[in-house]
Amino acid sequence: MNLGLDIGGTKTAAAILHDDGSVATLHTAPSGHGPGEVIAVAAMLARAAIAEVAAAGFAVAGFAAAGTARGTGPAAGMPARGELPLRAGACMPGLVDPASGMVRHAVNLGVDSMDLRRGLSEALGMDVSVENDVKAAALGADALLRARSGAPGVPAAPPSTFADGRTLAYLNLGTGLAAAVVRDGRVLRGRDGIVGEIGHFPVAGGTRCKCGQFGCLETLASGSALDRLWRVPGGRGRDPFAAAASGDPVAAHAAQVLCHGIALSLQLLVLTTGAERIVIGGGLCALGNALENGIRSELTRDAAASDFVASLELADRFELLPSDVPVAALGAALLPARDQL
Repeated sequence: MNLGLDIGGTKTAAAILHDDGSVATLHTAPSGHGPGEVIAVAAMLARAAIAEVAAAGFAVAGFAAAGTARGTGPAAGMPARGELPLRAGACMPGLVDPASGMVRHAVNLGVDSMDLRRGLSEALGMDVSVENDVKAAALGADALLRARSGAPGVPAAPPSTFADGRTLAYLNLGTGLAAAVVRDGRVLRGRDGIVGEIGHFPVAGGTRCKCGQFGCLETLASGSALDRLWRVPGGRGRDPFAAAASGDPVAAHAAQVLCHGIALSLQLLVLTTGAERIVIGGGLCALGNALENGIRSELTRDAAASDFVASLELADRFELLPSDVPVAALGAALLPARDQL
């Protein structure tokens, strides 16, 4: 079995996967703030997840299970399919160095610098591999596309011809915009792990980005961009597509800019990485079919105006991941196996 921890800006998740990739249990709680709380919450969820599957009759391999957090996965009656994990994987935002285990500049979590690997290893009594959250999500998305077993509990990907030797890009639409690239099952990193950080590529407009530049992709295609373009009571969580359908012209403009920015992001990823498939995840995916249809509409318009863009067949290369799939936790669970290669 494999344990994956996804420490997000607002929520932390602990998932235990069977050896066949199916989810044994998933526990979530609000993330801690500051290095100490970040470690404490993640460790509490990990213990609770392990306690749940241990109670179902799995062999505990070198770990004293404890914890009381409520999980969402099945427990009683689960068939035994392997021992509990001896190693874990963890991911979080910020500049994460898998080699040293250090994390820097995870500002939303109140972390300037911390040793994530050491902190979790000491709290859990097991080796822990670490990675940036978007890169871990890319590994999870890659595994989902490769899954063909159809076993109960496996978050099924739509039918795909994705196979070995291909390149996948994962585009994360959250408060910000970021991407990661996986080729042959391995994350492409580049110097300082910068591969895929397309959110700060300037494309158009005079909006100042938090990075100091103007007109970055993130100022078009992100939750923060949507909030800026469509200021409404209630803020984040409102659906601009529904509001546009009800006659709100500001919402309609914001939705169009958002989809245009995502379409540009898809084109940039294909042109710079050669990705055969792009999986879109993140909080904005909760907008569902309306978002997907809006993106396809922008891609169709761009293709009609340019034979070159049409030749890229962008509309056939992307898919939206259901917002309830814990893709980053799934990817984190794969990190120990990656680090043993």
